[in-house]
This record gives sequence, C-alpha cells and structure tokens, in this order.
Amino acid sequence: MVGYAFMGAAHSQAWRTVNRVFDLPAQVTMVAVAGRDRGKVTEAAERLGWAEAVTDWRELVSRDDIDLIDICTPGDSHETIALAALAAGKHVLCEKPLANNVAEARAMAQAAATARASGVRTMCGFNYRRVPAVALLRRLVEEGRLGDIRHVRATYLQDWITDPQFPLVWRLQKDLAGSGALGDIGAHIVDLTQYVTGQRIAGVSALTETFVKRRPLPSASAGLSASPAGDEAGAQTATGEVTVDDAALFLARLDGGAVATYEATRFATGRKNGLRVEINGSLGSAAFDLERLNELEFYDATVPATRQGFTRILVTEPDHPYLSAWWPPGHIIGYEHSFTHEMRDLIEAVAGGTDPRPSFDDALQVQLVLDAVERSAAAGSAWTTVDPA
Repeated sequence: MVGYAFMGAAHSQAWRTVNRVFDLPAQVTMVAVAGRDRGKVTEAAERLGWAEAVTDWRELVSRDDIDLIDICTPGDSHETIALAALAAGKHVLCEKPLANNVAEARAMAQAAATARASGVRTMCGFNYRRVPAVALLRRLVEEGRLGDIRHVRATYLQDWITDPQFPLVWRLQKDLAGSGALGDIGAHIVDLTQYVTGQRIAGVSALTETFVKRRPLPSASAGLSASPAGDEAGAQTATGEVTVDDAALFLARLDGGAVATYEATRFATGRKNGLRVEINGSLGSAAFDLERLNELEFYDATVPATRQGFTRILVTEPDHPYLSAWWPPGHIIGYEHSFTHEMRDLIEAVAGGTDPRPSFDDALQVQLVLDAVERSAAAGSAWTTVDPA
C-alpha cells in the first residue's frame, strides 16, 4: 500500500479483516506500506498491520513478493504510481477520483486495458457501491421494481472547512487534489447514481463556488482535523490561496432519459457526512441516506393506494448483499465494512481471472463528468456535453 493516512487506515482495516470474514480463493498478506517519512510510516506499519515500512513506493513495484499495489495517496501521484505498477505486472487498486484530470485518467485506463491482456486487474475504490443498502437499491432498479427511472436526486454535504481559519491542507490545492468538493465527494455521488440506475450522465449545467479564498498555511501534519501553523500564541504566520471549489452544484441528463440534480459541498454547516440519493421511477421510489447506512426507503406505487407509503427496509438480512458473512439480522454494520466488501470483490475477481468493477474505464467516465462540470461552471453554467470515454 502507498499512503497510510485516512484512506490508508480504512484500507488496512479491510485488508486485515477480509479473509477472517469471507471464504475467499486467495489469502491476503500485508507485505509493506510506503510513505515518505521514515518515522511516521514505520509507526503506521506497526499500527495498521503491515509487515514492513519503506520510504520509496518504487521499491514495492519492483518486488517479486508483491502482487497488488493499493494506492491511497493524493490524486497528483495516482497516475505515476499506477502506470509503474501496471508496467511491472502488478494488480492495482486506486482510490477515487482516479486522477486529477482527464488526460491522466485516460492514460491510466489505457494502461489498464493493455495490462488486462496479460491478466493484470485494476479497480477504482468507490466504496459506497459496497454498502449493502446501496447494492439492494441497485437490485431493485435492475428488477424493474421502480419502473422507468425519471428523477435522480443526489447530495453529499459536509462542513469540515466552514471555519475560515481551517488550514490550507492538500485537499484545498488544485495541483494536489485536482478539484475540491467536486472531486472529493461529488465523484462519489456521480459514481453511485450511475451504478444504481445503470445510466450515465450525458450532459450538465453547473456552477461552483469558493467561499473562503485564502487560508492559513498548515502545520507539518495536516489532515481532516488539521491545525494552522503559528507561533506559541497561535498567531498565523502566513496564508495561501485556495485553488479548488468549496461547493459544486449541477443539473444533469442521463443517457437513459432520467433528469438529475447533484450538490456537493464542504460548507453545509451541521452536516458531517450527509450523502443522500433518491430515485423516482414510474412504479416506485427509493432513497438511501449514508447516515442511516443500514436502511433503505422504498415506495411501491403498484400496491393499492390504501397500502402505499414509504417502507423502511432494515438491510441486515442474510439474503441482502454481502451480509451473510456478518451478524444475525438486525445487528448493524458500519462505514468500514464497505471497504472490506470492496476488498472481497477485488480478491474474488483477481483470483477468478475476471475484471473487477468499478474499472478504470468506469472511473474515467466519472472523471469526464467532473471535467464537464468544471467546463460548464467556467462558461457561466452553459449546457455542456460529457465527452465520450
């Protein structure tokens, strides 16, 4: 694994757990984790369960005892690491969004296609696909229980940078992150809604906004709960420009005929991780809320009017996606389980010689949507077609 912070910890939890929960055709060995700081990566290896720590990710790519590279770094390094790993014949799991721009994503998708001919597999880590309630929502759509899809409504609301004194961490710098709320959390709802509906976004009309233009420079260690650099009295010594969006909103048409609205912001005061998706069809509706992760709301318009109403489905039954390996009905699971399910699906695909999803092609298509949103916003919300993959 390359990188060991927020996503590195989430992925490590999943790698440690997956073989203990699921009966899989291959056994995971957590060989080594890479990070630039010797002391920090050594501590992370011990804490997260990796046998070794190295300070150069190229060492991982060159080793014969490593079959898969898991990329958990900021977006500016995804392409370089992935291309080197694929050229070395390693399977690759890469966190989302796939890259910082379309050109990088295309290069990664092309390299994945070339490597596929040699049996090398790739996957992008859109973990919310692996929430059982989301997988159940997709099943309902596939079975026709919602009928023809007409409306898609998706929001992802957070508030962790509402304080203007929050420091200029890497997620607020375009050269490192690619974009702001759009790529960080907007990418999730783009992928999730396309996955659930089976329709792709064909065109958008968008706007983006940056509410706080400059922020204090961060201290040496900066993450989602970082502190600004300053003297002992707390005075900030310098500020830097925020070069990404704080919020992104757009209308969309999907290629299957549905219309959609999307909102991604890190300035929704009071919202911590508020991802919500609602699908309205000719025969019914369904809604998922990440902060009620084990539930799905379902409205069946085909039953008599006297019995119609939104039903709360508690998604904990053994027949629900992924849940036969976990606890008795009614015993809920959490955020971290989505990553364990992700690793399960990846291991089964690699061992079975099949292509895991979402593929780098799927992730490229999400990148093309993000690009269209940025182009539309720059053109005063002009209607913008999503380029073909």
